[in-house]
Amino acid sequence: MPKLTIDGQEVEVPPGATVLQACETLGIEVPRFCYHERLSVAGNCRMCLVEQEKAPKPIASCAMPAADNMVIKTNTPMVRKARRGVMEFLLINHPLDCPICDQGGECDLQDQAMAYGFDHSRYAENKRAVTEKNMGPLVKTVMTRCIHCTRCVRFATEVAGVPEIGAIGRGENMQITTYLEQALTSELQGNVIDLCPVGALTSKPYAFVARPWELRKTETVDVHDALGSAIRVDARGREVLRVLPRIDEEINEEWISDKTRFAVDGLRRQRLDRPYVREGGKLKPATWAQAFEAIRARLDGVPGSRIGGLVGDLAAVEEIAALKDLLVALGSPNLDARQDGAAADVTQRASYLFNSTIAGIDRADALILVGSNPRREAPVLNARIRKRYLKGKFPIGRIGPASDLTYTVTELGADLSVLGALADGTHAFAEVLKGAERPMLILGAGALARPDGAAVLAAAQKAADALGLVRDGWNGFNVLQTAASRVGALDLGFVPGQGGLDRTAMLDAAGQGALDVLFLLGADELPMDALEKPFVVYVGTHGDHGAHVADVILPGAAYTEKNGIYVNTEGRPQLGNRAIFPPGDAREDWAIFRALSDVLGKRLPYDSISQLRARIAKDAPHLLAFDRVTPAAWAPFGAPGSVAATAVADAVADFYLTNPIARASTTMAECSRLAKELAHDLAHGHAHAGERTGTHG
Repeated sequence: MPKLTIDGQEVEVPPGATVLQACETLGIEVPRFCYHERLSVAGNCRMCLVEQEKAPKPIASCAMPAADNMVIKTNTPMVRKARRGVMEFLLINHPLDCPICDQGGECDLQDQAMAYGFDHSRYAENKRAVTEKNMGPLVKTVMTRCIHCTRCVRFATEVAGVPEIGAIGRGENMQITTYLEQALTSELQGNVIDLCPVGALTSKPYAFVARPWELRKTETVDVHDALGSAIRVDARGREVLRVLPRIDEEINEEWISDKTRFAVDGLRRQRLDRPYVREGGKLKPATWAQAFEAIRARLDGVPGSRIGGLVGDLAAVEEIAALKDLLVALGSPNLDARQDGAAADVTQRASYLFNSTIAGIDRADALILVGSNPRREAPVLNARIRKRYLKGKFPIGRIGPASDLTYTVTELGADLSVLGALADGTHAFAEVLKGAERPMLILGAGALARPDGAAVLAAAQKAADALGLVRDGWNGFNVLQTAASRVGALDLGFVPGQGGLDRTAMLDAAGQGALDVLFLLGADELPMDALEKPFVVYVGTHGDHGAHVADVILPGAAYTEKNGIYVNTEGRPQLGNRAIFPPGDAREDWAIFRALSDVLGKRLPYDSISQLRARIAKDAPHLLAFDRVTPAAWAPFGAPGSVAATAVADAVADFYLTNPIARASTTMAECSRLAKELAHDLAHGHAHAGERTGTHG
């Protein structure tokens, strides 16, 4: 390991580390624009110059490998003069846009010009101007501000895997642009906004909305997929204005998907802010007392076997537990949290968890995707798979419909019967998995949300055992959930009780008039035609599908408006924090069920969220072990049966419109519309250069 001296301090760094990384190890700040620890080294901004003993001129520390006996100085007159010179060159063509620039107040160029630059300019010539580029509805460009750090180019190529940003021209005429001036199509494109060290790339929906010092910042977690990405919610008053990523090396590193970032306008549109009761076929505003009384009157005399409850994709653990307690008190065994009908075995946690953990992808050396399209279901996880793929020696096979995942896969067909051939060792890809030290299988919701889902689950476990996916210190069997609420609900046992009906049976019973009352906790991804006969109580945030069929609507709180526990696809409990309060008369969902239980004469035994969590801890203590993954035991799960020889379908048809918040977002609607247009044109061979100005999912 190289040993070098920096500013009189000796430091030892791993082989291959750069001088800049060695400086950071000692806590010495080195300015930079082009360097980013998750991107390849470009070495083109020269802001990170330091002095090396016996070297004839300053060196770029980001591109210089650390070596034994190096003597580095970071704060000499030569270094200060060199950095001032670099800053002067960078500002030659940069416009004086700070008062009107969206990056103002959180701009690297501003900060570093203040810390390392001159206090005056010697440049008196005309500044360069660059025409704007249309990168679609998400990323706003003011390319005259661009300093050519190429961070956006490297991100699109290396991390997102959609190489649509590049440079044309050279020297004074160099410009960053998109391929043939078409819009970006990656589901991760919004991250270039965070990466841009100047105001050249900013958020188009957030443009001119607020300044950073006006915002109240809350650290919480994302619920738009089951990854549980670490995010920061920025709010002003009672309105969420933007969402930014937080660093979490175990889950999302420092990236978030475009849906996480840009669907925030859906939090204020089509909101339910008061109770409603259906009278004469029409929903009419009501008080909480009137809504509760309507529910009490309808439940009067109804046996528990004719009452059911379904949980949606965005619910927190607390309200799921409260609804379960209420339904059990009413004598109902009809509970289900799998509104897509996916199979799971709640007696074995390993059957529905991402057992190897998300960070475990970095250690895997072979992968097979079964009925999963991670680019749509969890774009940040897909980027992690790509990162591992780029390191080499990582064969990837796929059972499912073909699509561009941003890395090369071996297509094994769309028929799930291939699982049997893999388990028997008769398929060629079986040898690839058997020969790997840490092979991994990712089972998607598309494979489990079928009538034969339980048999698919059993077949996947059989294949995992036969191929050696589970061994000492490694469990390569993974289920990629698509709903933020799913794992928490399954951990709480929100599944049919003794003799109870599951989601499909409840819908059938409802259609036949055999189910009298149905509680929907934010459950909107259901065939609502089947719910015309029962009395539907909808607890949710938006006037979405569930609210349209409801007889009573009780307005709940969105994920930014309540404190709650969310369990991600790994089984990692995470704490979501309230950034703003719910609108109007809306209340936190668990409190709604607690208040309703009083009216129904089935009082729930908790009056605060801390008491509720203490109650949860009795049944599932691991749910209060925040940010910790509790490994699941490996035991038989699933159900014996034959796997139908039918093609598996993707679980997510439209990445941008998967939940009520996203469907209420005008930004997501525009992205979805343009994505469909582009897909249509590509399918029919009409796509011409420059025609498209939108995004593609």
